[in-house]
Amino acid sequence: MSPKAPRWSLAPEREPASTVARHAAAGALRSASAVLARLARRLAMSRTRQRTDPRLEFYAEAGAPEGALYLDGQLVGWLSGVKRL
Repeated sequence: MSPKAPRWSLAPEREPASTVARHAAAGALRSASAVLARLARRLAMSRTRQRTDPRLEFYAEAGAPEGALYLDGQLVGWLSGVKRL
């Protein structure tokens, strides 16, 4: 067997300060974006809960249960014999 020659390489270069600053700024912006997204979802949810008037829906379409009556998206019953309102 022949001995392997050692491989030499230059010492790794340090990243410039501008690169480090860009990475830090990108991390801060991602964190701020996540916080703002959570806040937006919470505000959107509270806005939908403030609605006080119930929404009554009736479906008599092809493929839908005939005479199905919904209140705020929840099935509350069927109106027998009713094809449309």
